[in-house]
Amino acid sequence: MQEDVPGYTVAQAVEEARRCLNCPKPLCRAGCPIENEIPQFNQALAQGNFGEAYKIISKKSNLPAICGRVCPHENQCEGHCVMAKAGKGIKIGRIERFIADFYSENQLSSEKLVPKTKGKVAVIGSGPAGLTVAGDLARKGYNVVVYEGEAEPGGVLLYGIPDFRLPKEVVRREVKNIEALGVTFICNTMVGKDITIDKMFEEGFDAVFIGTGTAIAKGLNLPGEKLKGVIQSSYLLRMTRLFLDGNVGRDEVPVEEGDEVIVIGAGNVAMDACRTANLMKAKKITDCYRKSIEFMRASKAEYESAVKDGAEFKWEHVPLEILGEDGKVTGLKVSTPEGEKVIPANKILLAVGSKPAARVITSTNGIDTDESGYVVTQQKPYGMTTKKGVFAGGDVVHKPATVVLAMKEAKKVAQGISDYIEARKLLGI
Repeated sequence: MQEDVPGYTVAQAVEEARRCLNCPKPLCRAGCPIENEIPQFNQALAQGNFGEAYKIISKKSNLPAICGRVCPHENQCEGHCVMAKAGKGIKIGRIERFIADFYSENQLSSEKLVPKTKGKVAVIGSGPAGLTVAGDLARKGYNVVVYEGEAEPGGVLLYGIPDFRLPKEVVRREVKNIEALGVTFICNTMVGKDITIDKMFEEGFDAVFIGTGTAIAKGLNLPGEKLKGVIQSSYLLRMTRLFLDGNVGRDEVPVEEGDEVIVIGAGNVAMDACRTANLMKAKKITDCYRKSIEFMRASKAEYESAVKDGAEFKWEHVPLEILGEDGKVTGLKVSTPEGEKVIPANKILLAVGSKPAARVITSTNGIDTDESGYVVTQQKPYGMTTKKGVFAGGDVVHKPATVVLAMKEAKKVAQGISDYIEARKLLGI
Protein backbone atom coordinates (compact mmCIF):
# COMPACT_ATOMS: atom_id res chain seq x y z
CA MET A 1 0.00 0.00 0.00
CA GLN A 2 1.53 3.32 -1.07
CA GLU A 3 1.59 6.46 1.04
CA ASP A 4 -0.68 9.30 0.00
CA VAL A 5 2.16 11.82 -0.11
CA PRO A 6 5.47 10.73 -1.66
CA GLY A 7 8.69 11.58 0.11
CA TYR A 8 11.14 14.22 -1.11
CA THR A 9 14.26 13.40 -3.05
CA VAL A 10 17.51 14.87 -1.71
CA ALA A 11 17.36 17.70 -4.25
CA GLN A 12 13.71 18.49 -3.47
CA ALA A 13 14.31 18.53 0.28
CA VAL A 14 17.36 20.80 0.06
CA GLU A 15 15.56 23.14 -2.34
CA GLU A 16 12.54 23.40 -0.04
CA ALA A 17 14.72 23.99 3.03
CA ARG A 18 16.54 26.80 1.23
CA ARG A 19 13.23 28.65 0.88
CA CYS A 20 13.13 29.13 4.67
CA LEU A 21 13.65 32.79 5.61
CA ASN A 22 15.23 31.86 8.97
CA CYS A 23 13.01 34.40 10.76
CA PRO A 24 14.46 35.88 13.97
CA LYS A 25 11.15 35.17 15.73
CA PRO A 26 9.92 32.08 13.89
CA LEU A 27 6.14 31.76 13.96
CA CYS A 28 6.46 28.19 12.70
CA ARG A 29 8.20 27.19 15.93
CA ALA A 30 5.50 28.92 17.97
CA GLY A 31 2.91 26.93 16.03
CA CYS A 32 4.59 23.62 16.85
CA PRO A 33 3.28 22.08 20.11
CA ILE A 34 6.77 20.84 21.02
CA GLU A 35 8.47 24.03 19.72
CA ASN A 36 10.79 22.25 17.32
CA GLU A 37 13.73 24.35 16.13
CA ILE A 38 12.42 24.47 12.58
CA PRO A 39 14.60 27.24 11.08
CA GLN A 40 17.68 25.57 12.55
CA PHE A 41 17.06 22.18 10.99
CA ASN A 42 16.04 23.82 7.72
CA GLN A 43 19.34 25.72 7.67
CA ALA A 44 21.36 22.58 8.43
CA LEU A 45 19.59 20.68 5.65
CA ALA A 46 20.03 23.57 3.21
CA GLN A 47 23.78 23.36 3.84
CA GLY A 48 23.76 19.62 3.21
CA ASN A 49 24.40 18.69 6.84
CA PHE A 50 21.77 15.97 7.19
CA GLY A 51 23.19 14.51 10.39
CA GLU A 52 23.13 17.88 12.12
CA ALA A 53 19.56 18.46 10.93
CA TYR A 54 18.48 15.18 12.55
CA LYS A 55 20.39 16.02 15.74
CA ILE A 56 18.50 19.32 16.01
CA ILE A 57 15.11 17.62 15.52
CA SER A 58 15.86 14.83 18.01
CA LYS A 59 16.44 17.37 20.79
CA LYS A 60 12.67 17.95 20.81
CA SER A 61 11.12 14.94 19.06
CA ASN A 62 11.56 11.20 19.53
CA LEU A 63 9.27 10.43 16.58
CA PRO A 64 10.18 12.76 13.69
CA ALA A 65 9.39 10.29 10.89
CA ILE A 66 5.91 9.87 12.38
CA CYS A 67 5.25 13.54 13.12
CA GLY A 68 6.43 14.42 9.62
CA ARG A 69 3.59 12.27 8.28
CA VAL A 70 0.59 12.53 10.61
CA CYS A 71 0.77 15.93 12.32
CA PRO A 72 -1.87 18.46 11.18
CA HIS A 73 0.86 20.70 9.79
CA GLU A 74 -1.57 23.06 8.08
CA ASN A 75 -2.92 24.02 11.52
CA GLN A 76 0.42 24.09 13.30
CA CYS A 77 3.93 24.81 11.98
CA GLU A 78 3.08 25.25 8.30
CA GLY A 79 -0.05 27.25 9.03
CA HIS A 80 2.02 29.73 11.05
CA CYS A 81 4.77 30.17 8.44
CA VAL A 82 5.00 33.83 7.40
CA MET A 83 4.73 32.81 3.75
CA ALA A 84 1.60 30.69 4.29
CA LYS A 85 -0.80 33.60 3.75
CA ALA A 86 0.54 33.97 0.22
CA GLY A 87 0.14 30.24 -0.36
CA LYS A 88 3.90 29.72 -0.37
CA GLY A 89 4.47 28.27 3.10
CA ILE A 90 7.42 25.95 3.67
CA LYS A 91 6.48 22.24 3.61
CA ILE A 92 7.90 21.66 7.07
CA GLY A 93 6.30 18.27 7.60
CA ARG A 94 7.77 16.81 4.43
CA ILE A 95 11.20 18.25 5.33
CA GLU A 96 11.03 16.69 8.80
CA ARG A 97 9.98 13.39 7.28
CA PHE A 98 12.87 13.49 4.79
CA ILE A 99 15.45 14.20 7.48
CA ALA A 100 14.20 11.35 9.69
CA ASP A 101 13.93 8.89 6.79
CA PHE A 102 17.38 9.81 5.45
CA TYR A 103 18.91 9.36 8.89
CA SER A 104 17.49 5.86 9.32
CA GLU A 105 17.82 4.63 5.75
CA ASN A 106 21.48 5.66 5.56
CA GLN A 107 22.32 4.47 9.09
CA LEU A 108 23.95 7.71 10.12
CA SER A 109 25.90 7.54 13.38
CA SER A 110 23.55 6.98 16.31
CA GLU A 111 23.55 8.77 19.63
CA LYS A 112 25.96 7.69 22.33
CA LEU A 113 24.27 5.66 25.04
CA VAL A 114 23.95 7.54 28.31
CA PRO A 115 24.83 5.39 31.37
CA LYS A 116 21.60 4.31 33.06
CA THR A 117 22.47 5.38 36.60
CA LYS A 118 19.71 7.79 37.62
CA GLY A 119 16.90 5.37 38.37
CA LYS A 120 14.44 2.87 36.96
CA VAL A 121 11.12 3.81 35.32
CA ALA A 122 8.29 1.62 34.04
CA VAL A 123 6.22 2.89 31.11
CA ILE A 124 2.79 1.37 30.45
CA GLY A 125 1.83 1.64 26.79
CA SER A 126 3.96 2.26 23.70
CA GLY A 127 1.93 4.83 21.83
CA PRO A 128 3.12 8.42 21.23
CA ALA A 129 3.10 9.37 24.93
CA GLY A 130 4.83 6.20 26.13
CA LEU A 131 7.53 6.32 23.46
CA THR A 132 8.18 10.00 24.16
CA VAL A 133 8.57 9.47 27.91
CA ALA A 134 10.78 6.43 27.30
CA GLY A 135 13.05 8.28 24.87
CA ASP A 136 13.36 11.43 26.97
CA LEU A 137 14.15 9.56 30.19
CA ALA A 138 16.63 7.21 28.48
CA ARG A 139 18.50 10.25 27.18
CA LYS A 140 18.59 11.61 30.74
CA GLY A 141 20.20 8.42 32.07
CA TYR A 142 17.21 6.42 33.35
CA ASN A 143 16.74 2.69 32.88
CA VAL A 144 13.34 2.49 31.15
CA VAL A 145 11.20 -0.61 30.65
CA VAL A 146 8.10 -0.31 28.44
CA TYR A 147 5.19 -2.73 28.93
CA GLU A 148 2.93 -3.31 25.91
CA GLY A 149 -0.15 -5.54 25.73
CA GLU A 150 0.09 -6.20 21.99
CA ALA A 151 2.60 -8.45 20.23
CA GLU A 152 4.80 -5.51 19.24
CA PRO A 153 5.27 -1.88 20.32
CA GLY A 154 3.64 1.11 18.67
CA GLY A 155 0.15 1.34 20.14
CA VAL A 156 -2.23 3.48 18.11
CA LEU A 157 0.61 4.32 15.73
CA LEU A 158 0.79 0.69 14.66
CA TYR A 159 -2.79 -0.52 15.07
CA GLY A 160 -4.86 2.65 14.69
CA ILE A 161 -3.42 4.60 11.73
CA PRO A 162 -3.58 2.97 8.27
CA ASP A 163 -0.55 2.50 6.04
CA PHE A 164 -1.65 5.12 3.53
CA ARG A 165 -1.05 7.72 6.26
CA LEU A 166 1.67 6.00 8.27
CA PRO A 167 3.50 2.91 6.93
CA LYS A 168 4.13 0.36 9.64
CA GLU A 169 7.81 -0.01 8.76
CA VAL A 170 8.19 3.66 9.71
CA VAL A 171 6.67 3.00 13.15
CA ARG A 172 8.88 -0.05 13.65
CA ARG A 173 11.92 1.96 12.63
CA GLU A 174 11.15 4.72 15.12
CA VAL A 175 10.62 2.13 17.87
CA LYS A 176 14.05 0.69 17.06
CA ASN A 177 15.55 4.16 17.40
CA ILE A 178 14.01 4.41 20.89
CA GLU A 179 15.28 0.92 21.69
CA ALA A 180 18.77 1.98 20.60
CA LEU A 181 18.74 4.54 23.42
CA GLY A 182 18.75 1.62 25.86
CA VAL A 183 14.99 1.23 26.35
CA THR A 184 13.66 -2.29 26.99
CA PHE A 185 10.30 -3.37 25.53
CA ILE A 186 8.24 -6.17 27.09
CA CYS A 187 5.28 -7.10 24.85
CA ASN A 188 2.29 -9.41 25.24
CA THR A 189 2.00 -8.16 28.82
CA MET A 190 -1.29 -6.70 30.05
CA VAL A 191 -0.73 -4.42 33.03
CA GLY A 192 -3.52 -5.03 35.51
CA LYS A 193 -3.66 -8.69 34.53
CA ASP A 194 -0.13 -10.06 33.99
CA ILE A 195 1.55 -7.50 36.25
CA THR A 196 0.34 -4.65 38.46
CA ILE A 197 1.74 -1.24 39.27
CA ASP A 198 2.25 -2.32 42.89
CA LYS A 199 4.30 -5.29 41.66
CA MET A 200 6.43 -2.91 39.56
CA PHE A 201 7.34 -0.94 42.66
CA GLU A 202 8.17 -4.20 44.44
CA GLU A 203 10.54 -5.01 41.58
CA GLY A 204 12.47 -1.81 42.16
CA PHE A 205 11.00 0.78 39.84
CA ASP A 206 11.31 4.36 41.13
CA ALA A 207 8.34 5.63 39.12
CA VAL A 208 5.65 4.37 36.76
CA PHE A 209 4.17 6.21 33.78
CA ILE A 210 0.68 5.38 32.45
CA GLY A 211 0.38 6.16 28.75
CA THR A 212 -2.40 3.78 27.78
CA GLY A 213 -4.42 6.26 25.72
CA THR A 214 -8.15 5.84 25.15
CA ALA A 215 -8.68 2.20 24.33
CA ILE A 216 -12.47 2.00 24.77
CA ALA A 217 -14.54 3.31 21.87
CA LYS A 218 -17.69 5.29 22.63
CA GLY A 219 -21.16 4.53 21.36
CA LEU A 220 -24.14 6.73 20.54
CA ASN A 221 -26.80 4.96 22.64
CA LEU A 222 -29.02 4.76 19.60
CA PRO A 223 -31.91 2.31 19.22
CA GLY A 224 -30.57 -0.66 17.29
CA GLU A 225 -26.95 -0.16 18.31
CA LYS A 226 -26.72 -3.82 19.42
CA LEU A 227 -27.61 -5.14 15.96
CA LYS A 228 -25.08 -7.31 14.13
CA GLY A 229 -23.17 -5.10 11.73
CA VAL A 230 -22.62 -2.16 14.10
CA ILE A 231 -18.84 -1.94 14.43
CA GLN A 232 -16.36 0.38 16.13
CA SER A 233 -14.09 2.00 13.54
CA SER A 234 -11.07 1.38 15.78
CA TYR A 235 -11.84 -2.36 15.63
CA LEU A 236 -11.96 -2.27 11.83
CA LEU A 237 -8.59 -0.47 11.72
CA ARG A 238 -6.98 -2.92 14.13
CA MET A 239 -8.27 -6.07 12.42
CA THR A 240 -7.32 -4.74 8.99
CA ARG A 241 -3.79 -4.13 10.27
CA LEU A 242 -3.59 -7.67 11.66
CA PHE A 243 -4.93 -9.09 8.39
CA LEU A 244 -2.42 -7.15 6.28
CA ASP A 245 0.36 -8.44 8.53
CA GLY A 246 -0.87 -12.00 8.01
CA ASN A 247 -1.85 -12.50 11.66
CA VAL A 248 -5.57 -13.11 11.05
CA GLY A 249 -7.65 -14.30 8.11
CA ARG A 250 -9.69 -12.07 5.79
CA ASP A 251 -12.88 -13.26 7.46
CA GLU A 252 -11.78 -11.56 10.71
CA VAL A 253 -12.00 -8.12 9.06
CA PRO A 254 -15.54 -6.85 9.78
CA VAL A 255 -16.04 -5.14 6.40
CA GLU A 256 -16.52 -7.55 3.50
CA GLU A 257 -16.34 -7.08 -0.24
CA GLY A 258 -19.62 -5.64 -1.52
CA ASP A 259 -20.78 -4.20 1.81
CA GLU A 260 -22.79 -0.98 1.96
CA VAL A 261 -21.15 0.97 4.76
CA ILE A 262 -22.14 4.03 6.77
CA VAL A 263 -19.50 5.78 8.88
CA ILE A 264 -20.74 8.02 11.69
CA GLY A 265 -18.32 10.81 12.64
CA ALA A 266 -16.03 13.34 10.97
CA GLY A 267 -12.65 13.11 12.68
CA ASN A 268 -9.49 11.56 11.29
CA VAL A 269 -10.55 8.12 12.55
CA ALA A 270 -13.76 8.44 10.53
CA MET A 271 -11.74 9.32 7.43
CA ASP A 272 -9.45 6.34 8.06
CA ALA A 273 -12.52 4.12 8.45
CA CYS A 274 -13.97 5.34 5.14
CA ARG A 275 -10.73 4.70 3.32
CA THR A 276 -10.12 1.33 4.98
CA ALA A 277 -13.64 0.23 4.02
CA ASN A 278 -12.75 1.18 0.46
CA LEU A 279 -9.50 -0.80 0.74
CA MET A 280 -11.56 -3.80 1.86
CA LYS A 281 -13.69 -3.34 -1.30
CA ALA A 282 -16.94 -2.10 0.19
CA LYS A 283 -19.51 -1.38 -2.52
CA LYS A 284 -20.70 1.96 -1.14
CA ILE A 285 -19.38 4.19 1.66
CA THR A 286 -21.43 7.02 3.15
CA ASP A 287 -20.27 9.26 5.99
CA CYS A 288 -22.98 10.89 8.13
CA TYR A 289 -22.13 13.82 10.37
CA ARG A 290 -24.59 15.72 12.54
CA LYS A 291 -23.02 19.13 11.90
CA SER A 292 -21.96 21.07 8.81
CA ILE A 293 -18.56 20.65 7.17
CA GLU A 294 -17.19 23.69 9.01
CA PHE A 295 -17.27 21.68 12.24
CA MET A 296 -15.45 18.67 10.78
CA ARG A 297 -12.59 17.63 13.09
CA ALA A 298 -10.59 15.83 10.43
CA SER A 299 -7.86 17.62 8.54
CA LYS A 300 -8.71 18.94 5.10
CA ALA A 301 -6.15 16.61 3.52
CA GLU A 302 -7.68 13.53 5.17
CA TYR A 303 -11.18 14.55 4.09
CA GLU A 304 -10.07 15.12 0.50
CA SER A 305 -8.37 11.72 0.46
CA ALA A 306 -11.56 10.03 1.70
CA VAL A 307 -13.59 11.76 -1.03
CA LYS A 308 -11.01 10.70 -3.62
CA ASP A 309 -11.40 7.13 -2.40
CA GLY A 310 -15.13 7.27 -3.10
CA ALA A 311 -16.72 8.18 0.24
CA GLU A 312 -19.90 10.25 -0.01
CA PHE A 313 -20.42 12.77 2.79
CA LYS A 314 -23.81 13.70 4.21
CA TRP A 315 -23.59 16.83 6.36
CA GLU A 316 -26.20 17.81 8.94
CA HIS A 317 -27.42 14.24 9.07
CA VAL A 318 -28.22 13.43 12.71
CA PRO A 319 -28.41 9.67 13.44
CA LEU A 320 -31.75 8.73 15.05
CA GLU A 321 -31.98 4.95 14.87
CA ILE A 322 -30.10 1.98 13.46
CA LEU A 323 -32.59 -0.17 11.58
CA GLY A 324 -32.44 -3.93 11.13
CA GLU A 325 -34.15 -7.19 10.29
CA ASP A 326 -33.49 -10.62 11.81
CA GLY A 327 -30.92 -9.06 14.11
CA LYS A 328 -28.84 -7.55 11.29
CA VAL A 329 -28.34 -3.93 10.18
CA THR A 330 -30.38 -2.76 7.20
CA GLY A 331 -29.93 1.00 7.40
CA LEU A 332 -29.70 4.22 9.38
CA LYS A 333 -32.58 6.60 10.06
CA VAL A 334 -31.35 10.20 10.14
CA SER A 335 -32.76 13.69 10.62
CA THR A 336 -31.77 16.19 7.92
CA PRO A 337 -32.73 19.80 7.18
CA GLU A 338 -35.24 18.35 4.70
CA GLY A 339 -36.73 15.92 7.21
CA GLU A 340 -36.22 12.31 8.28
CA LYS A 341 -34.96 9.67 5.85
CA VAL A 342 -33.39 6.21 5.80
CA ILE A 343 -29.98 5.42 4.29
CA PRO A 344 -29.60 1.72 3.40
CA ALA A 345 -26.55 -0.12 4.76
CA ASN A 346 -25.51 -3.48 6.15
CA LYS A 347 -22.56 -2.18 8.17
CA ILE A 348 -22.44 0.86 10.47
CA LEU A 349 -19.00 2.07 11.58
CA LEU A 350 -18.92 4.26 14.70
CA ALA A 351 -16.17 6.89 14.91
CA VAL A 352 -17.48 9.13 17.67
CA GLY A 353 -14.57 9.17 20.10
CA SER A 354 -13.06 6.97 22.78
CA LYS A 355 -12.34 6.88 26.50
CA PRO A 356 -9.72 5.27 28.79
CA ALA A 357 -9.88 1.61 29.75
CA ALA A 358 -10.12 1.06 33.51
CA ARG A 359 -7.98 -2.10 33.77
CA VAL A 360 -4.70 -0.46 34.80
CA ILE A 361 -6.32 2.01 37.22
CA THR A 362 -8.66 -0.42 38.96
CA SER A 363 -5.86 -2.92 39.60
CA THR A 364 -4.08 -0.36 41.82
CA ASN A 365 -5.45 1.56 44.80
CA GLY A 366 -5.04 5.30 45.10
CA ILE A 367 -5.28 6.55 41.50
CA ASP A 368 -8.19 8.98 41.10
CA THR A 369 -10.07 9.60 37.87
CA ASP A 370 -12.69 12.16 36.90
CA GLU A 371 -16.33 11.33 36.16
CA SER A 372 -15.43 10.33 32.59
CA GLY A 373 -12.61 7.98 33.59
CA TYR A 374 -9.67 10.23 32.74
CA VAL A 375 -6.73 10.12 35.17
CA VAL A 376 -6.38 13.12 37.49
CA THR A 377 -2.85 14.55 37.65
CA GLN A 378 -1.12 17.44 39.38
CA GLN A 379 1.13 20.28 38.29
CA LYS A 380 4.06 19.62 40.64
CA PRO A 381 5.72 17.29 40.01
CA TYR A 382 4.08 17.60 36.63
CA GLY A 383 1.90 14.66 35.68
CA MET A 384 1.90 12.77 38.98
CA THR A 385 -1.39 11.08 39.85
CA THR A 386 -2.93 10.89 43.31
CA LYS A 387 -0.71 7.84 43.95
CA LYS A 388 2.87 8.76 44.83
CA GLY A 389 5.35 7.82 42.12
CA VAL A 390 2.70 7.05 39.50
CA PHE A 391 2.48 9.49 36.59
CA ALA A 392 0.17 9.70 33.58
CA GLY A 393 0.05 11.63 30.34
CA GLY A 394 -1.31 11.76 26.81
CA ASP A 395 -4.88 10.86 25.90
CA VAL A 396 -5.51 8.97 29.16
CA VAL A 397 -5.35 12.38 30.88
CA HIS A 398 -6.15 15.00 28.28
CA LYS A 399 -8.79 13.25 26.16
CA PRO A 400 -8.13 12.16 22.56
CA ALA A 401 -5.81 14.51 20.71
CA THR A 402 -3.16 14.45 17.99
CA VAL A 403 0.11 12.54 18.17
CA VAL A 404 2.16 15.68 18.69
CA LEU A 405 -0.10 17.04 21.45
CA ALA A 406 0.28 13.73 23.29
CA MET A 407 4.03 14.11 22.84
CA LYS A 408 3.97 17.68 24.15
CA GLU A 409 2.36 16.62 27.41
CA ALA A 410 4.51 13.50 27.66
CA LYS A 411 7.68 15.56 27.48
CA LYS A 412 6.51 17.67 30.40
CA VAL A 413 5.63 14.53 32.37
CA ALA A 414 9.05 13.01 31.62
CA GLN A 415 10.63 16.07 33.23
CA GLY A 416 8.22 15.73 36.16
CA ILE A 417 9.28 12.10 36.66
CA SER A 418 12.95 13.10 36.58
CA ASP A 419 12.35 15.91 39.09
CA TYR A 420 10.48 13.51 41.38
CA ILE A 421 13.17 10.82 41.38
CA GLU A 422 16.01 13.29 41.86
CA ALA A 423 14.20 14.99 44.73
CA ARG A 424 13.66 11.64 46.47
CA LYS A 425 17.34 10.80 46.12
CA LEU A 426 18.38 14.18 47.52
CA LEU A 427 16.09 13.60 50.49
CA GLY A 428 17.34 10.04 50.90
CA ILE A 429 13.92 8.42 50.49
